[in-house]
Amino acid sequence: MSSNWKSIALTVVLAGLASAGGAWLGAGWMMQRHETPGLHEIVHQKLDLTVEQDIRLDEIEARFAVRREALEADVRAANRELAQAIAASQGDSPEVRAAVDHFHDAMGALQKATIAHVFEMRAVLTPEQARVFDREIAGALTQEPR
Repeated sequence: MSSNWKSIALTVVLAGLASAGGAWLGAGWMMQRHETPGLHEIVHQKLDLTVEQDIRLDEIEARFAVRREALEADVRAANRELAQAIAASQGDSPEVRAAVDHFHDAMGALQKATIAHVFEMRAVLTPEQARVFDREIAGALTQEPR
């Protein structure tokens, strides 16, 4: 193989590994932040909830916990699939690209479900509670990593 082709092949392999590494690191970060930091505390400690609101929110949180676990399991499966594709690949193969797509789809589904969960919780709140909730959620989402 000529040196040009070796350089191209090495570049493709390194790009694939960098892409997979970034996806893996992103997954780890998202899994640690799968839920808005302090969401439970925002709702149950910073808002003056009625007993009825508290009960409804507990039901919403319990349903979401089951859904979130299933979505996180899909993210973990996509990570394993990506790791296996990288290990079996000689570069940016169709299998690696498919595994990356699966990972992105799984992470996107988790993110969309989490946002839907936040809005479902918000719907239980009074307008004043919703303003506090929105402010707290926005603050949590824009915090810099510690």
